[in-house]
Amino acid sequence: MTRYIAPSILAADFTHLQQDIEIINSSEADWIHCDIMDGVFVPNLSFGLPVVQAVRKYARKPLDVHLMMVEPERYLEKFRDAGAYQLTVHQEACIHLHSTLHEIKRLGMKAGVALNPHTPVTTLEDIIADLDLVLIMTVNPGFGGQQFISQSYAKIRKLRKLIDSSDSQALIEVDGGITLQNAGMLFEAGVNVLVTGTTVFSAEDPVETIRKLKNAGQ
Repeated sequence: MTRYIAPSILAADFTHLQQDIEIINSSEADWIHCDIMDGVFVPNLSFGLPVVQAVRKYARKPLDVHLMMVEPERYLEKFRDAGAYQLTVHQEACIHLHSTLHEIKRLGMKAGVALNPHTPVTTLEDIIADLDLVLIMTVNPGFGGQQFISQSYAKIRKLRKLIDSSDSQALIEVDGGITLQNAGMLFEAGVNVLVTGTTVFSAEDPVETIRKLKNAGQ
């Protein structure tokens, strides 16, 4: 099973953002994860389109953009134009999730759905075949540096069974509390993509940390 690492720039040093992007460029990371928070859907603000555009200017990895916001369907084309390769919206924020996903694909991006810790995997049964990615939030969204929710392992296994039984091609991504200690167990549970910010950007050697994450448990 192919493994992907997507460092989250939410934990980067925004006074030296270009430098941190270059670190990711030079590493074994596969994507650059961009968390967009609106202060409404989650109790925090992060950054918006201008920062995504700035990241795209220097990035040599695809941008994995995660919209933690209400009414994300209003901004799909804008994030495509800003440089998003993949756009993930929250199941809890989309009234017409099916049409939003198809619009993301029509605009030429990969389409993902994120689930908060309290949202069951079964809510995706009718759309799993339409998805390129499912993002399981392994912390409550809104803040970096939180502790991993241990019940997430069972949820990941349920999702892996759903994907495999439906012949879906969706990748499983996890975000929140990802460390060198739990990375191997997450891959074993069926995860494809690790999103991690604090673990990478607080490391003495981020490039080596990314390498260790990608090879965890092997």
